[in-house]
Amino acid sequence: MEAWFYIILFAFSLLCAGIYIFIWHKHFDVNLNMVFTLVPIACLGYIMSAQADNLRSALAAQQVIYIGGCYLQLFILLCILNLCSIDIKGWLRLQLFAVCSLVYASTLTMGKMDIFYSYAAFDRANGGLIKKYGYMHTVFYALVVLLFLSGVVAIVYSLCRKKQVPRRILLLLFIPDSICLFCYFIGRRLFRTADVVPLGYVLAEIIFLLIAYRRNLYDISDTVIDSMVKENAIAYISFDFRCRYLGCNEVATQLIPGLKNMSVDELFGYQPYQRKIRHYLDHFREDEKNNSFLYTAKDPEGNEELDRIYNVGVNYLYDGNRKRGYIITFRDDTAKQKYISLLDGYNAKLTEEVEEKTRHIVQMHDNLIMSLAMMVESRDNSTGGHIKRTSENVRILVDEIRKEGKLSLSEEFCRDVIKAAPMHDLGKIAVDDAILRKPGRFTDEEFEKMKMHAAEGARVIHEILLNTEDESFKQIAENVAHYHHERWDGSGYPEKIAGEQIPLEARIMAIADVYDALVSKRVYKEAMSFEKADSIIMEGMGTQFDPGLKSIYENARPRLEKYYSDIEPASRQKAG
Repeated sequence: MEAWFYIILFAFSLLCAGIYIFIWHKHFDVNLNMVFTLVPIACLGYIMSAQADNLRSALAAQQVIYIGGCYLQLFILLCILNLCSIDIKGWLRLQLFAVCSLVYASTLTMGKMDIFYSYAAFDRANGGLIKKYGYMHTVFYALVVLLFLSGVVAIVYSLCRKKQVPRRILLLLFIPDSICLFCYFIGRRLFRTADVVPLGYVLAEIIFLLIAYRRNLYDISDTVIDSMVKENAIAYISFDFRCRYLGCNEVATQLIPGLKNMSVDELFGYQPYQRKIRHYLDHFREDEKNNSFLYTAKDPEGNEELDRIYNVGVNYLYDGNRKRGYIITFRDDTAKQKYISLLDGYNAKLTEEVEEKTRHIVQMHDNLIMSLAMMVESRDNSTGGHIKRTSENVRILVDEIRKEGKLSLSEEFCRDVIKAAPMHDLGKIAVDDAILRKPGRFTDEEFEKMKMHAAEGARVIHEILLNTEDESFKQIAENVAHYHHERWDGSGYPEKIAGEQIPLEARIMAIADVYDALVSKRVYKEAMSFEKADSIIMEGMGTQFDPGLKSIYENARPRLEKYYSDIEPASRQKAG
């Protein structure tokens, strides 16, 4: 029975080795190759041990087993160091190999000297090989523990200090190391009928297969043609299908310095330097044909002559023939774009006329959007004025943010947030009148349909502003409509994103929107008192609202109350 157990493990070890050979890549670590070579050899030794019928064959089986025992932990350590991007000197690797070889050499004295086994005999009736350990066996145990602890230290160090080392691989690396140590020192005592060390080896093989498969994703040099990148000065950033950051090249970090502080596997969200890039990804995910954009890199000194314009392309990231994620490329298109700009500048009068007409078109565009927003509001079941009130609330909150100065928002951002506020509920244009004008609470089914207005609003705004040159305003307007019902704790809708993944403009809009809903009269409720509304808002800080905006709201509260008291004195008196 014991022999069959080892035969099955040997078969599994060969299967794992075969899978590894199938997915093998020329950039795989040579130490990983050794792991998948040594495990079947060690498992074969256990089969020989179970089938041994005399002392000589039993000792020969032990010598085969200790090939794995003496060298596997070394190659596992070297794999860990390589995957953690920790370089060790060649002479140190050679010394470690020499120590392991010395320990293994001592196993060859079994039955001849008392160095590794001080006593050895064979008795089939009592389990086969009977032995007593010599001092070199203690050295062997010490070596295994030392190599294991070295691997743990390398993993912990990388988790704390090396952001460019994949977090998932680091966590997976703990498993094979721990399994082997457990089987060496604990498993043998727990399972008397059979040695579980080969089982540990096979389980470690399976984990290393997962690591080898995942490792391909992070090897950026294998997924992009290096010569093309060098010749055309192309920057590239790659992501998996969940928009987790996988890596980038040096050109990308020069173009977008914030990437230097990103950790591999970190979710790519809505930090200031990430917004435009995430915007490109989102549009590509919605429509694969929408994969070309322009990106302007401003000169830090403000010299427009040194601004660079890049043609941005979004495509799938391939591993062989398989799609594994997304890749964004930036090609310097400055010369072409500036040539076009130069042609436009030859006729100043024409440019002035175009700008005047553009301003007129923008004004008409804004009036059209406002009219559309007013039309949507006229269909709603509120008492009217919601757009105007929430816009003023946003203006007050943004003004307090400016005064406090902690967030260091640009004037452009502040202007765009205020301008985008009236558009936050445009998506309600797609909601059925029977639901929108219902004079009471929604049923669960009705509420689910109402919730669709957030994503629909972002889509409508995207279509309306599709050809606008003001890309910054377009992004902010879409974000305000799309995410103003998200909650800080991730329980909002429509995407259930949380924390700083929610764009700042949507977090500001959320407070303004809820505050108006609380203190304004609706068909189905009376206006709430300022004190009760304030209590609800403050209670929601950290769950529904961004706690970082708590002080902003507190500073804005007197102005908000005065504003509502001035526009609705009668209803406010009743609510009070």
